[in-house]
Amino acid sequence: MKIRNIAIIAHVDHGKTTLVDKLLQMSGTFRDNENITDLSMDSNALEKERGITILAKTTAINYDGYRINILDTPGHADFGGEVERIMNMVDGVLLVVDAYEGTMPQTRFVLKKALEAGVTPIVVVNKIDKPTARPKEVVDEVLDLFIELGADIDQLDFPVIYASALAGTSSIHPEIESQEPTMNYILDAIISYIPAPNVDIDGAFQFQPALLDYNDYVGRIGIGRVKRGKIKVNEMVSCVRRDGTIKQFRIQKMFGYLGLKRIEVTEAKAGDIVAIAGLSDIEVGETVCSLDCIEALPLLRIDEPTLQMTFGVNTSPFCGRDGKLLTARKIEERLLKETERDVSLKVKPNDSESFIVSGRGELHLSILIENMRREGFELQVSKPEVIKKEIDGIMCEPFEDVQIDVPEEYVGSVIEALGNREAIMENMHNQGNQVRLSYTAPSRGLIGFSTEFMTLTKGYGVLNHTYKEYRPMAGNTVGERKLGVLVSMENGKATAYALGQLEDRGVMFIEPGDEVYEGMIVGEHTHDNDLAVNVVKGKKLTNTRASGSDHTVVLKRPRKMSLETCLDYINSDEYVEVTPHSFRLRKMILNTELRKKADAKKNN
Repeated sequence: MKIRNIAIIAHVDHGKTTLVDKLLQMSGTFRDNENITDLSMDSNALEKERGITILAKTTAINYDGYRINILDTPGHADFGGEVERIMNMVDGVLLVVDAYEGTMPQTRFVLKKALEAGVTPIVVVNKIDKPTARPKEVVDEVLDLFIELGADIDQLDFPVIYASALAGTSSIHPEIESQEPTMNYILDAIISYIPAPNVDIDGAFQFQPALLDYNDYVGRIGIGRVKRGKIKVNEMVSCVRRDGTIKQFRIQKMFGYLGLKRIEVTEAKAGDIVAIAGLSDIEVGETVCSLDCIEALPLLRIDEPTLQMTFGVNTSPFCGRDGKLLTARKIEERLLKETERDVSLKVKPNDSESFIVSGRGELHLSILIENMRREGFELQVSKPEVIKKEIDGIMCEPFEDVQIDVPEEYVGSVIEALGNREAIMENMHNQGNQVRLSYTAPSRGLIGFSTEFMTLTKGYGVLNHTYKEYRPMAGNTVGERKLGVLVSMENGKATAYALGQLEDRGVMFIEPGDEVYEGMIVGEHTHDNDLAVNVVKGKKLTNTRASGSDHTVVLKRPRKMSLETCLDYINSDEYVEVTPHSFRLRKMILNTELRKKADAKKNN
């Protein structure tokens, strides 16, 4: 069977996974009686809830005598390392672009990786049925981006297909009336334009894993493309490790892909995308080759982490009420297991009760925390911090490209907020009532910005950012919260009477009846200093009654915080306490007197 290997790349939420779903459904890969859910490629519960792809997925479809191997890649910047490595496995890409939004920061990032790898592009203008679609302008934007990124003449001659992945229609014409209920235009373009793998089937075996998976029975599984030759299960092979040493092992199992299934195969040849099990600690970028022909392929670059935070044992008075997995040993086991499949994650011990976990961004780390919480873990995590590096004797920090789309009336406040975070404006472009702002900003300044941004733009703004490079450090005060917090000085249940008296001091995070402990953050202060408050105080009862004195307390709604909001919100002297059913904000030092002494010492 003839082979085509492609990756689907795009900015987050431009419709990659929906498109893969429709290609699977309309190619006849599934049986008629098979139950197919929407976003079937996003198999993880978190992926379904958030509507984003977190891990790259491999699938394959049979169409018109061809086996088309498809890699659905993550669109979010935190998982961009996977996109880069996947380019090593494919010969072409489907670049999916929203027919209204056009090219976005992540479109630039993924396309740059594809062009650098020299793969053949096909452009799919998706969501053509949007009332605001502007397909012709979007194609011009894509062409400008190709030119800007230094595409060669062959790459600039890309075919364009207009589609609505959700409706399952496509066409080679931009007019909405020309759409047909088929995905064959895309499948035909893949067969016509994407070259067959340029490989040597008769040479000595060579394979390089670009992705990892993990299985409790066989350990790590390396997923990649067979570069040369053939291989069978139970054959002995050599692995050239990242440090240059050589280890021999037997191939225990081999898997191929079809539809949503991973199927066991007994042999594979050059050009096939397969998963190999047998070496329990196989790493991305190592070379698996024949015993009698040991030739290492160039190592694949693994993106270095840019953000770190401390994961520790929950030390709050409420420890153990909610979760079952509490100890440092259990937390360490779980973190190390995560590093088995996630090459961008690094874990090292901090002290006997905590670990420093480094990742590619806030989303990368918050998804790990969310998964652990759902598995029954209790832990406390610190504020995310950027990882600094010394380059040529100068201390540097990561900077990011930021793109903002915002209605005109909010532009002033957004510019002011970014100015306070040491961001540098690169470009400003008006499009009707919308304004597109382009910035370069320190990653440290963007921690906690998304919550403030949504408040400033009343939810109408769109913020996107992606890692750019390391640059000399920006100002010292970037990234800290400006307002202080209200901190409980007592243990007990919050009362409506106490909360009612504190309403003019700030915004509450709790409701009457919520249990609190000393040192727990219960609200945001209206000023820049922290304030210890009593939220459990009850009204003194007397036998004297006066009309009007016993009216019901009507409280404002408390501010509800998601995990990402909590991580964004805290300062460096605070923790987020994470349990299976709740998030609480707390001070590192719970005792009010000890905390005041520590603050006084710090300010002197």
